[in-house]
Amino acid sequence: MGTEKTDEELMLAYAHGDTPAFDELYRRARGMLYRFILRSVPERAVADELFQETWSRAIHARTRYRIEAKFSTWLLQIAHNLVIDHFRRTRPQADAQETEHVLGLLDVPDHERPEEVLSEFERRRRLQLALAELPDDQRVAFLLRMESGLGLEEIARVTGAGHETVKSRLRYAFAKIRERLAE
Repeated sequence: MGTEKTDEELMLAYAHGDTPAFDELYRRARGMLYRFILRSVPERAVADELFQETWSRAIHARTRYRIEAKFSTWLLQIAHNLVIDHFRRTRPQADAQETEHVLGLLDVPDHERPEEVLSEFERRRRLQLALAELPDDQRVAFLLRMESGLGLEEIARVTGAGHETVKSRLRYAFAKIRERLAE
C-alpha cells in the first residue's frame, strides 16, 4: 500500500506527461472549484464557462507550475482572476431584490411544508441574500475561507491582498452575515 500523492505532486507529474495524474487532480478539486465559482457569480452558465476556463488555463500553465503554495490555492487564484475579469466586463444584473422576488415565486404556503424544511429554506435564503449584499472583496474572502477552507495567507495569495486586509475583510464579512442571519 503506497502513500497517496499530494495535489502538488500530481500537478508536477501531469506537467511531465502523466495524464492519469491530471484525472486524479480534477477528481479531487472539481467540487471545491465549482462551488467557489458558482457562489462568486450569480449565473450558472457563467459559472460553467469560468470553471472550464480555469481548468483550461491550468492545463496550459502546467509546464510553468511551481510548488509555491498548495495546488488548490494556485487553482483558486486562477479562478478568482477570471471572476474578477468577468465582473470588470459585465456588472451583475440581479440584485438582492430580484433574487428575493424569484425566491418568492417559488414559495409554497406553510401548511404544505414541514416546519424544519421551511426554516432550512429560510436560513439558506437569508445566507444567500447576505452573501449577495457583501462587497465583492469581502464575499470572495468569505467564500475562500468557508467553502475552500483556505487560511489567511492562502487567501492573501489568491486575492493579491495583504494579510491584514484579508483579516479585516473576513471580520467585516462575518459580522455582516451574522447580523443579517440574526434578523
